[in-house]
Amino acid sequence: MFRTCLAAATIALVPASALAGDFSEFRPIGFSSHGGVFAFEEFGVQDGSGFAYANRYYIDTTTDRYLPGTPVRVRLEDETRTVNDARAEARAQALETETTSGAADDPGIFAAFQPATEPQSDGTFLLYQPFAIEPYPGDTWGVSLTEKTLTPSSNCTSFDQANKGFRLEMKKAAGNADAILLHDDTSIPNSRGCPLSYKIAGAMTHRNPDGSTTHAILVLIRNIGFEGPDGRYIAVTKRID
Repeated sequence: MFRTCLAAATIALVPASALAGDFSEFRPIGFSSHGGVFAFEEFGVQDGSGFAYANRYYIDTTTDRYLPGTPVRVRLEDETRTVNDARAEARAQALETETTSGAADDPGIFAAFQPATEPQSDGTFLLYQPFAIEPYPGDTWGVSLTEKTLTPSSNCTSFDQANKGFRLEMKKAAGNADAILLHDDTSIPNSRGCPLSYKIAGAMTHRNPDGSTTHAILVLIRNIGFEGPDGRYIAVTKRID
């Protein structure tokens, strides 16, 4: 009886935030051999419903736009099915795109990563070297993110503060080179949900056959969820000579 009461008391002391919201897991799929396509997946268990989900994103790095027919999004509306089931279903649905685009031909380099579990960074700046070579002969890059207050998307007008967009820039850490504008929101797409904030989550790179480097900057979106804030990933890509 004492143990039962103790367990109940312990559960009562758990903060509500520990039982709310869900932040997806990120996994890279890779790059095409020429660096023209970058792909990644995210997955988890949806808060509120308890349904497993998996999303796969395929990006044309020349235009920084999704390939036709993507992203691929799967939600299994059956609590007995697992995240691995959702990942397998999403992989099967994306197989033709993945094969045709060659998005998994090269794993690329995981140059930096600071996920939601990293407490030391506020997510507004990331410094990294594109490749692991010592001594490193190339440039170190700095990426900066600035949030912007915009008109909420049509699905989010009833939520306070769900009106955030972002601007993303990168520049060489040394010297006085101009910053390269990677992204600058003028509106908030419905596909992001109702965004509360953004965080630079990491960077992936690929050395291309033509001598250029493809950079994929990972951005974690914190948005309105059913039980609390959720976290979902997007990537902003850029080929640099």
